[in-house]
Amino acid sequence: MPDHAQSEEITDSSISLDAGVRLPNQTFDWTLLDNPIWGALSTEHAGLALGDERARRYPVEIGPLSGIPAQTEESYEALSNLAGDGVVVLFSVEPIVPIGGLQVVRSGPIVQMIRKIRGVEADVGELTPRRLTAADAPAMVALAELTEPGPFRLRTLELGNFYGIFHGPELVAMAGKRMHMPGLVEVSGVCTHPAARGKGYARRLMQIVMDEIERDGKTAFLHAFSTNPAIRLYETLGFEARQEFHFAALVNGSKIIE
Repeated sequence: MPDHAQSEEITDSSISLDAGVRLPNQTFDWTLLDNPIWGALSTEHAGLALGDERARRYPVEIGPLSGIPAQTEESYEALSNLAGDGVVVLFSVEPIVPIGGLQVVRSGPIVQMIRKIRGVEADVGELTPRRLTAADAPAMVALAELTEPGPFRLRTLELGNFYGIFHGPELVAMAGKRMHMPGLVEVSGVCTHPAARGKGYARRLMQIVMDEIERDGKTAFLHAFSTNPAIRLYETLGFEARQEFHFAALVNGSKIIE
């Protein structure tokens, strides 16, 4: 499932970008974004990739995101082997029609957004975010399971820096980085505990992540379901829609996702 912030996290949808500054154009291979999971697993995340030139995926402990260069019988056979008894996830500009033993168990349209404008930051009060570590992984998984921002596992935070906000000992909000390609980093894992929504936590944490990406001279992008109301939040943070994709979660045979 692509990442998203819950609609309750849109604390001020009237925020304007009129005073924002358009970010400078970065030099990178735009075609990588046309097949983003494959692009990441073939470039900056190649060291994490399982598989070969026919199909690649992240380790199960990191998540189900997977990529194929094209929808061929050979690629789907390799992807089926990588899926095993679990689930794999594909993004594709073309409708996803698996060949062989893989079956679609969930699907939908998603939008890819690129940050083009640095907007005016909202005042969200005094917050105390901190960078999350491996010791926080169980709490991160628990928060993700509660809020369903997208697939999140104990090793997902190995993909990039994640930041969180705590109420006492409890992690109540987080955001971080997922796919990396030359010149491009995905903002991901954005979620807030239901009891802590409406305080601007998602906006603040995303701002930290985006600032870090841009200090490195890279461009931030993200993915969200096309019907997700949090897209308005992303627009107020300077993201612009680039392309729509088909999303599909696939399993072998009649395997049921638990």
